[in-house]
Amino acid sequence: MHHPHFSAAEPLTGIVRLLRHSELHEFKAHLLRLDSESRRDRFNGPGNDAFVAAYADRCFHDGTIVIGYVESGRVFGAAELHERPEESEPTGEIAFSVERHLQHRGLGGHLFERLIESARAFGYERLRVTTHPQNETMKRLARRFNASLKFEHGETVGVIALEPAPPLPARPGAGAPRAAVQSVP
Repeated sequence: MHHPHFSAAEPLTGIVRLLRHSELHEFKAHLLRLDSESRRDRFNGPGNDAFVAAYADRCFHDGTIVIGYVESGRVFGAAELHERPEESEPTGEIAFSVERHLQHRGLGGHLFERLIESARAFGYERLRVTTHPQNETMKRLARRFNASLKFEHGETVGVIALEPAPPLPARPGAGAPRAAVQSVP
């Protein structure tokens, strides 16, 4: 499998954006390229190719918001926002994946920021992140965004309380009485 050569000193040249439904193939290819440790970190355990492919398909068919790091038309990192409708407050479950050759370059933070913007825009009040206890990178990233972490049922669970999206700015002249239109004789 060929990966473009990336150096930690080189700036990231791709963009972080919402993935379109037509980009399912690229999202799936990204998840399938994850090395075994990155795949374990992403799925909290091993996942074979069939599981990963079916998972990607579900994401694009169940309304999951998928934000990707895209470079030269290929997805190399992704952040997902899954709705948790069973929760009493509007809550989203979040997940991240970055291919090994791009890890530890700040990409997870960029994906996290964009995911939080999207979650706020959709009216989510809380985000939940779950990872295995050895995933120190994910725990550090979650703490950076003020997640309260605890150990629950063999996993590390974090909750991030979101500030509501700011209200729209008032239109100039909104609320002021309109001047009556007078005709000139």
